[in-house]
Amino acid sequence: MKQQANLIRAGQVIEHDGRRWTVLKQQIITPGKGGAFIQVEMRDLKTGNKTNERWRTADTVERLMTDNKEFTYSYTDGDNIVLMDDETFEQTVVPLTLLGDAAPFLQDHMKVEVDLVEDEVVGVHLPATVVLEVVEADPVVKGQTASSSYKPAKLSNGVKTMVPPFIEAGEKIVVRTEDASYMERAKG
Repeated sequence: MKQQANLIRAGQVIEHDGRRWTVLKQQIITPGKGGAFIQVEMRDLKTGNKTNERWRTADTVERLMTDNKEFTYSYTDGDNIVLMDDETFEQTVVPLTLLGDAAPFLQDHMKVEVDLVEDEVVGVHLPATVVLEVVEADPVVKGQTASSSYKPAKLSNGVKTMVPPFIEAGEKIVVRTEDASYMERAKG
């Protein structure tokens, strides 16, 4: 389905130069002189390579319609992950590159949202937040106020993030999968 370039949004799948791409970021740029254009960062679904493309806002691009389905993560096999369809129990092998920076947040038996184009997996979306344990946290520096200062911490999946000074190693916290940012202490 054709759509104007200025309507491209992150998460959409488009066809460009005979290949399928998933849109990672988009930004409308209005230079001081001349017409506005849209700059799109996108990832090739076959190779996983990223590229940037620019279109004038009046240009049209081919947007592919996606179906969403829930799958359960089973295990990682090299550079691929194996997902199970919750309805048919069929297994689907998906390249790990489709997850991008969210890959370390994948957990056993996690429910994931999968985008399909003609029964081909083109995107995998994790839940917005996950609960992880802090394995390392710097000690609090005396004199820091709790309101504005954060300290570095390492999570059980190896990702580093910034946490408030009252969080210590061994505590479980809620982390956003989008940018690895601290949300709150885990309840319970």
